[in-house]
Amino acid sequence: MTPVPARRQRGPTDPDRRDRIVEAAIVVLTEQGVSALTHRRVAAAAEVPLGSTTYHFATLDDLLAAALTRAAERSVAALRAWEESLDPDADIARALSEFVLRSVSETRSDTMAEYNLYALALHRPHLREAAVAWDNALAEVLSRRTDPVTGHMLGVLLCGLLMQVVLADEAPARESVEALIRRALTGSSDSAV
Repeated sequence: MTPVPARRQRGPTDPDRRDRIVEAAIVVLTEQGVSALTHRRVAAAAEVPLGSTTYHFATLDDLLAAALTRAAERSVAALRAWEESLDPDADIARALSEFVLRSVSETRSDTMAEYNLYALALHRPHLREAAVAWDNALAEVLSRRTDPVTGHMLGVLLCGLLMQVVLADEAPARESVEALIRRALTGSSDSAV
């Protein structure tokens, strides 16, 4: 009697595939724009079969929601790490200006992806929850160094600054960004914070 071969266990052979697909979607959005996002392009960027993208994300909106959530989580994690690394008596205006400029230089592609996805939430209500959670987390982190109202105001200012700076051909001088943040914090561009 021939032995019966052991049955292969079913299960994920590539447990990181879903994450790679989300990261690939962010890359496609950053490099080619929202109109270029297709399951086929994302599958090629993630180096997975086309069926994998539709298995994990039945619609492009599902994929967009996952990408927006990932971009927001990464942005907030970076901001939290930044805030935790600051000395207790750090000059917040200077530190925030450096954070803004790093966000549009070293991590420019992440920032561009975040704003592409953020803008989509305007017309796709199911994406708004992730965008609002991003705003709330930003205000919460900034409130640790200030107060709730000032933290919210700084969050709004940073969103606007990041959008303007990422759209510009060249980054503004750190001093210009710092002056805006300092004015928001103190009402005067000459005061130290």
